[in-house]
Amino acid sequence: MERKFYCIFVAGGSGTRMGSDIPKQFLKLGGQTVLQRTIERFIIAEPDLKIITVLPESHFDTWKEICSAGSLDIPQILVRGGVSRFHSVKNALEKVPDGVIVSIHDGVRPIVPVELIRAMRARMAECPALIPVLPVVDTLRSKDPSVPSPDRSKVVAVQTPQMFHSEVIKDAYRLPYDTAFTDDASVAEANKTPVSFMEGDRYNIKITTPEDLRCAELYLSL
Repeated sequence: MERKFYCIFVAGGSGTRMGSDIPKQFLKLGGQTVLQRTIERFIIAEPDLKIITVLPESHFDTWKEICSAGSLDIPQILVRGGVSRFHSVKNALEKVPDGVIVSIHDGVRPIVPVELIRAMRARMAECPALIPVLPVVDTLRSKDPSVPSPDRSKVVAVQTPQMFHSEVIKDAYRLPYDTAFTDDASVAEANKTPVSFMEGDRYNIKITTPEDLRCAELYLSL
């Protein structure tokens, strides 16, 4: 039997690097908030999904008003963000049953291709954990001159969504928090889960700075 699809959207941060009083997930992008656009991409990819949205508790009412006034007046579970992304995801996973596929996605990646979501969803029949990655095109170097520059052929840039069999990632998130956990896949790997790769997409940017928002506006116009 095919596993049901749960999607966790992590938007628990404050977005201080945007230099705006408005949280970055609520900034407007093409007439909608960034978070609305992000979630709608997944609804287009798979309409029969279960939505879990992670926000600071102080933003719950604002988000409910945005959803009611827009095109997202649909059932979703709101979860309070934690002190870190790890703790935010851990809180959200408490709402996810075993035996389903769970996608964990940055709430501020609004240009994620529908085709990528569908391709990853289909691939989950073959593996317990899957992440989208891209080759690194820029040269990387450490600020510490004593540390050698990494070989670009041996590293990748990691994106979201990251998808898992729910029982696998829920078990991994029972581990104690570690600063080495840079994303959900690193938590899974720490729990001995093999993580598969799929090619990501250059347009699937994370909006962190004002420049990122301008890039997203440009991508929408293409």
